[in-house]
Amino acid sequence: MKTNILVITGHPYSQSFCSALSDAYAEGASGNGGQIRRIDLSKISFDPNLEFGYHKRIELEDDLKEAQEMICWAHHLVFVYPTWWGTMPAILKGFIDRVFLPGFAFKYREHSSLWDKLLTGKSAHLIVTMDTPSWYNR
Repeated sequence: MKTNILVITGHPYSQSFCSALSDAYAEGASGNGGQIRRIDLSKISFDPNLEFGYHKRIELEDDLKEAQEMICWAHHLVFVYPTWWGTMPAILKGFIDRVFLPGFAFKYREHSSLWDKLLTGKSAHLIVTMDTPSWYNR
């Protein structure tokens, strides 16, 4: 069985080192028989602000609907992004906030603080770059 792999590049600049890493990963995985699809956050259009949290649903832009379809298709997700100020770029955080919603990624349980996972059976890798000395990050 071929593995469906979705590579998500979470850098806002399309010519970044993270983009080159995404290209190399996709090429290597494809060469090993993987079926590859890509999302480059520098090339899609959406509002990264989850304006009302989960209290009021905002209609997803077409690019985010397509992203959810690709996530459902994938067996394995790969996120490639830099560490900026100790975390991911805002565009990736906004993408996660807007895409991995209740009813898609998880479902709240009634009268419980727990939830049900709706994307089970998938695996993921994070490829995270940083330009800070490792001693500082520790």
